[in-house]
Amino acid sequence: MKIIMFYTRSFWWKPHQKVLENTLLNPETQEVKDTVVVFYQVEARDPGREKRVVEKLVKNIKWLARKFETKKIVLHSFNHLSLSKASPEEALSLIEKAKEKLKRGGFELYETPYGWLNEWKIHVAGESLAKVFKDL
Repeated sequence: MKIIMFYTRSFWWKPHQKVLENTLLNPETQEVKDTVVVFYQVEARDPGREKRVVEKLVKNIKWLARKFETKKIVLHSFNHLSLSKASPEEALSLIEKAKEKLKRGGFELYETPYGWLNEWKIHVAGESLAKVFKDL
């Protein structure tokens, strides 16, 4: 799995075009302020090591959220971080497990609509730690 995380003053998204079947029909436009935004890509090798990947993903998200004293997290599937891709079903399964752990940790979760192309506006904070890339 590859992730790039941003601490944002605001992150706004608007669904643009549905690209996968069996997804939301009419997802909403949303904006979240003072949040950690996680762009993620589940890779083909990740389902075979799901437990480790989920643990590392959650650990990294919690770490950055603590640095900026926020409990708000936005998850965004972004299949442009690697040439290797898991199937949509495998990716959703892995992310659902991570979401459960984050919710149990008291985090407020938001998610851009999976299977949709989205328009976004992102205001990333200036601090060095506001931009973090990880290869899990």
